[in-house]
Amino acid sequence: MSIPLDPIRFSVIIPLYNKERSICSTIESVLDQTYTNFELIIINDGSTDDSLKMVQSFSDPRIRIFNKPNGGVS
Repeated sequence: MSIPLDPIRFSVIIPLYNKERSICSTIESVLDQTYTNFELIIINDGSTDDSLKMVQSFSDPRIRIFNKPNGGVS
């Protein structure tokens, strides 16, 4: 008897710092993939523009947002 395996789950991590012009298209590109069993983790590194607001406009439950003070170049 074979036991069905769950599909592989993985995480997509996007570092974010002042990318309000491109973050929406980046998120949409990830969410539009045919494989859907993933989480999208966005690490906001203290953005001072509207980047965080743009990310928060998405209501997909796969998106997780973490905020931290700006740490400079990684």
